Amino acid sequence: MAKASNLTRTDLDSSFESQLSVSSRTSNRSLRVAEKERRKNQIGDPFVLALKYFSEVEAGTACAGNDVLERNLVLVERVGLSRGLPPEAISVMLDYAMSLRMGVTCVRVLKFLIPATVVPQEAVVRAVSWLCVGKISSGLLCVLFPYTCLKLDHLRAIYGFIFSFVTEENLSPYICHLLYLLTRRESVRPFRVRKLLDLQTKMGRQPFLLHLLSLYKVFYPELVTLALPSRMRSGFKNHNSTWKVALCAVQKRNRGQVSSDISLPLGLKDKTNFRKRKFHHLELPSLSSSIQSNSSSSRSRKVFSLEQLHSFPQLLDNLHCIELPSQMGSLLGSSLALCYLDYVQDDSAFLRLNFWLGHALHEEFLYCSRDGSSGSSSEALHFLNRLLSTQHFLQEGFSSTEGFLYKFLNVWDGSLLRPQILGLLSDIPVVPSSCISQLLFEPLMQLFFTSTLFFKCSVIDCLNNMLLKWLTWHSVYALEDGLDISLNSHTPMNMTLSGFMDSVMELVRFVGRLATVGLQLEGCHSLLLSFILDFYETVCDMFLKYGLPLVVMPPAGVFYPALFATDPVSVDRLSYIMYRWGGVVTSTPLRSCQHQQAFHISRQTCQEFNHYLLFMVSCLWNSKMFLPGMAIEVDQELLALSKVPEPWTSFDLNHHPAFLGCALDFHLKCWPERKDIDFNSIKAAKPWNWYMEFLFSQGFQGLQQFVQSSINRRAVAGISGQRGSQPTSR
Repeated sequence: MAKASNLTRTDLDSSFESQLSVSSRTSNRSLRVAEKERRKNQIGDPFVLALKYFSEVEAGTACAGNDVLERNLVLVERVGLSRGLPPEAISVMLDYAMSLRMGVTCVRVLKFLIPATVVPQEAVVRAVSWLCVGKISSGLLCVLFPYTCLKLDHLRAIYGFIFSFVTEENLSPYICHLLYLLTRRESVRPFRVRKLLDLQTKMGRQPFLLHLLSLYKVFYPELVTLALPSRMRSGFKNHNSTWKVALCAVQKRNRGQVSSDISLPLGLKDKTNFRKRKFHHLELPSLSSSIQSNSSSSRSRKVFSLEQLHSFPQLLDNLHCIELPSQMGSLLGSSLALCYLDYVQDDSAFLRLNFWLGHALHEEFLYCSRDGSSGSSSEALHFLNRLLSTQHFLQEGFSSTEGFLYKFLNVWDGSLLRPQILGLLSDIPVVPSSCISQLLFEPLMQLFFTSTLFFKCSVIDCLNNMLLKWLTWHSVYALEDGLDISLNSHTPMNMTLSGFMDSVMELVRFVGRLATVGLQLEGCHSLLLSFILDFYETVCDMFLKYGLPLVVMPPAGVFYPALFATDPVSVDRLSYIMYRWGGVVTSTPLRSCQHQQAFHISRQTCQEFNHYLLFMVSCLWNSKMFLPGMAIEVDQELLALSKVPEPWTSFDLNHHPAFLGCALDFHLKCWPERKDIDFNSIKAAKPWNWYMEFLFSQGFQGLQQFVQSSINRRAVAGISGQRGSQPTSR
């Protein structure tokens, strides 16, 4: 029985093993058949044949009239631009292009090498190694540049090799840009700094060299002794943006992602695939010294770190031995640290802080996703509020904030963090008149004309604050250097008085255009008109309060809506503005003599002022509206069709829509027994004087100052219903 059982188990085991061997042989045969079929298909695939051709083609093969070359080139180009190339194809074609086997087609090949998934690291390193050949042109390196940016981590291993090509004049701009992206603290060496300084002496102050040196100075300020400007325009061009656009299109089509170490300016992912962004850049780092307290350098000299600073007396006692922190962004969280920063006036410190600020602002607001997460982030709100308070504490804006705002205005929707963005915008220093329109006016104009009433008011208020700060800087710094105005003590930008006046004039005229069109779009809304009159009150102060020899009158699109406004506050404020302009006109000769400075108001400005003054007096006081010879003439037949009795009195002080309530109240107090309201009875001699005193008692001080300064009331006793005194020339 046991023997039978053993035989049965043995038979089962052998049967099972035979079944496994048969199944294994069948599976192996299926794999071999599939692999054979795949190779057969690849052999017949035109794309694979084209790649084989480019991997085996010999140097010196003729290009002109080579139909095989053109056919294979078109085939690979079509695949690359439509769905991208696989990694093995990238390796083959990149090696073919950089080896210059058939030189005329190399640039064309690099332009359609769009990766479908990733770029092989060995392909990029091998392509960079072709620089040793010495036959690479600047145009070819320009096209190769985007590939090198996709593998920065692997290229840092050969940093010294890449740096050796910085002396090549045709390659230097591209090499400096690549080194700028690769540089870390450990990459900076004294001999490299010396080589860059020698190259700068040979080639001049090239922007790409200055930017690389500024980055070296951030890591080791003691090595770079060259004085570098804190505000520099971008020294690196956006190389081969067409390739990036094609890459973006391929990635959207494939729904893939390129493995890269940097974020390209245009998104490489589809919008729906963005993950929510974490605001790590907006977290202010804690204060920590760049030198440890137990290090040898700190023991050799007295060093006081900022994290040990807790009071202002401590700051005064240790002012000359304070060590700047390792992360300059931490200064924004300490008022004592900001006091020290404002005292030291160190260009390298401001360069480091501007670098950190610019990186944080660009990463979190320009390159982040537009899914609305940034708008509701408390970190972003706190960061911008902290930045605003810092700039108000230092009483000037940072250059990195200014550069960020010029870019951000072109993509801003007008609602994201509006108070903070407009607050930062009002802190920017004076912009030269040659570029203020492109940088500031054009993006603001597009937002202004397509926005709500509240946003229009916010923009006018922002520009008013900007003008106030410009005038304040002028009044503070203009006396130091005569006609040279240093508008930023840390980033001096010398500007002549005429250049400053040109910028202010452009700003005032721009606000005039915005105000004119804005009032038309919003139906002369009282709130918008109030902010506009605030701005022109500041314009009145330019000469009287800030000593700027500039007089600009408001445009007709602002003057007439304010004069015909239905609320008395707008008319009263316009009267105050006209009173101030009268003070400017009368005080100009006296102040010019006191300052020994020739200042004459232009004939056109005088004519505009006289025209406004005459029309305002004729309208409010003399009841000569719509009559021949006035600024606004209406055909008498048209006036008759309106059936308005005595239309020329419609806007005097007792018929004006803004003062109609005051006139009615005064009429009821003077003649309470009358049942019929007759406003013309106020024009009598005594009631008219009483009515003026009544208006002045209501708080219309601007109207009172205008009447007392511009109108001769001695002839008021003889006025009738339509006659009044004439404006005096003062």
